[in-house]
Amino acid sequence: EVFMEKNLLTVEETKKYLGIGDTMTRKLMRKESFGLRIGNRLYSSKPLLDNWIAKQAKMKVPSQGK
Repeated sequence: EVFMEKNLLTVEETKKYLGIGDTMTRKLMRKESFGLRIGNRLYSSKPLLDNWIAKQAKMKVPSQGK
């Protein structure tokens, strides 16, 4: 996909990348560290978004204690 080549994703691209709806995408982009505004437009920084996803995955996955 084109996502691998870009550093900034639009709302629509972020929505597709995360597989979530428009309202939740915009809410996360405003609230979380990966969202940024340029003029009136909202974008996601892909490197920061990927870091945020990794942190969310670590928080949600139970550890496999042995």
